[in-house]
Amino acid sequence: MTEFMVDMKCEGCVSAVKSKLETLEGVKSVEVDLSNQVVRILGSSPVVAMENALEQTGRKARLIGQGVPEDFLVSAAVAEFKGPDIFGVVRFAQTHMELARIEANISGLPPGKHGWSINEFGDLTKGPVSTGKVYNPPIQGSESEPLGDLGTLEVDEKGEAYYSGIKKMLRVVDLIGRSIVLYASEDKSDPGLAAAVIARSAGVGENYKKLCTCDGTTIWEAKPDIVTSKV
Repeated sequence: MTEFMVDMKCEGCVSAVKSKLETLEGVKSVEVDLSNQVVRILGSSPVVAMENALEQTGRKARLIGQGVPEDFLVSAAVAEFKGPDIFGVVRFAQTHMELARIEANISGLPPGKHGWSINEFGDLTKGPVSTGKVYNPPIQGSESEPLGDLGTLEVDEKGEAYYSGIKKMLRVVDLIGRSIVLYASEDKSDPGLAAAVIARSAGVGENYKKLCTCDGTTIWEAKPDIVTSKV
């Protein structure tokens, strides 16, 4: 389940939003709460596709929650890269106990292929160098590749990368306080270009009429000029 705060004023808005979202591949159902201006989408369509569809209806939208909170202690987490050169957001959502969905929007990277990983620690005092090794908890029957190895990010000529995928055996609750590291090389042989701490984020139903924040920082946003709080 993914939730957006959407600027809606009437039943016509509701109809337009539902009609647009229901055309997306992977969307199973759409529920609209006009009184709270909240849209709930059940399915596997990427966040960026849902956000684009909402904005194509001419309405501002902000992602406010994701996951299955009735089943998990922590169902969503996020890491934000705040520059000065590399910006972006990496989102984690628990879909069930043995599977997590990962989505990332990153800009400012050199074009080409870059390794990225979840590292053991959230210590950024020395940047990526102080984040430790790639996260690799003992898991029965796991493969030789560390669980925190996220593979390769493909960066286009504009320095932008988008990723949407799943990771087996990854538990979002175990990632809080660790870090995401981006590397200059595909094989992660360099110290790393940038790192961001993974923080708990709002799950479904936790964030109506307010911005999703952690320690005072707005975290569920990819764009700065969309729906503001109406508390």
